[in-house]
Amino acid sequence: MKKRDNSYRALSRVLPSMTEEELKAALTEELEGLRRVAVVERLHQRFTTARARRERSELMKELER
Repeated sequence: MKKRDNSYRALSRVLPSMTEEELKAALTEELEGLRRVAVVERLHQRFTTARARRERSELMKELER
């Protein structure tokens, strides 16, 4: 298994392409590992944005019924 670059810069590069599931996994990994405040805040911010986007889409689809 390839070792992942856990630097903040590396995270910033991949963050835009991460799925909601990947963000949640990265957040969990960070909380169980290095526990960096700035990284946890950024991952959580991005995760909640992705979750809100998905939930909003689901609500809009419900309105179309």
